[in-house]
Amino acid sequence: MSPTPAVAALDWGTTRLRAWLLDGTGKVLAERRGDDGLITAREKGFAKVLESHLAAMGAPDTLPVIICGMAGSRQGWIEAPYVTVPAPIGAILRGAARVEGSRRDIRIVPGLAQRLADAPDVMRGEETQLAGAGLPAKGRHLVCMPGTHSKWVAVEDGAVEGFGTWPTGELFSVLATHSILKHSLGEHPAPVAADSPFFRQWCERALGEGGDVTSKLFAIRAAGLLQDLQPADAAACLSGLLIGGEIASAKRRYGAIEAPVALIASGALATLYGAALRFAGLAFRSVDADEAVRAGLVEAARENGMIGGAS
Repeated sequence: MSPTPAVAALDWGTTRLRAWLLDGTGKVLAERRGDDGLITAREKGFAKVLESHLAAMGAPDTLPVIICGMAGSRQGWIEAPYVTVPAPIGAILRGAARVEGSRRDIRIVPGLAQRLADAPDVMRGEETQLAGAGLPAKGRHLVCMPGTHSKWVAVEDGAVEGFGTWPTGELFSVLATHSILKHSLGEHPAPVAADSPFFRQWCERALGEGGDVTSKLFAIRAAGLLQDLQPADAAACLSGLLIGGEIASAKRRYGAIEAPVALIASGALATLYGAALRFAGLAFRSVDADEAVRAGLVEAARENGMIGGAS
């Protein structure tokens, strides 16, 4: 007999959607990925998009659904109000908002809000990865979640103490396509390898100067004109500079952390950030981002009574 799914879990982003059928232990029984993110779902209808993916995976009609990400934003399916930090991770998950009017039990995990006057910030989706990252229940821990808008999160004794956003991926995209640097990187910037000497050199430069990146940006253009810096190497320079600047800035903000940084990432970003953390002299442990979000969604389903406790 085929295993029976306990819950459907979705990470619903702005442009992309990932959906899984999971058993009670979090094992993946079926998976779907597509371009049915927030933007598309607003046009087609969230319920319609959800049911099409569930049907394709053979989900039972009454299977409960737990969702994280932009489906819970103000522009999403329903707004899952932000939970203000500091807040225990378990309490954050228990605040999942219910979608009314469905034959299914559908809940959306809330995002987090940092309401400091001098450091306002929000996140939506990453809080679920925190729950699935296997962070120790005691002690102070620092989490790095790279991406378009990288998040660094301080967690103490199982509660989110505070967090910060560094829009490193967005900066790379904007600078590569809408600044003078587009003439150095070319029309389609090459993928950056972590073992590139240019990536390391420019990352270490940013780290050594405390994250001062703006004064170095134009040097990439100048190196192309004066030193024949090639487009692929220019992309590595820019990536190393921005990632190094992010890490240097985060080190200043959060100070000394005894435990290794939890790096929640997948693919090329995991490799690049792992290399940069080593350049910075920071110990870290790697957590696969897909595994973390699935584990966090299962925990959210448990916290909301949608499935039973851990077996």
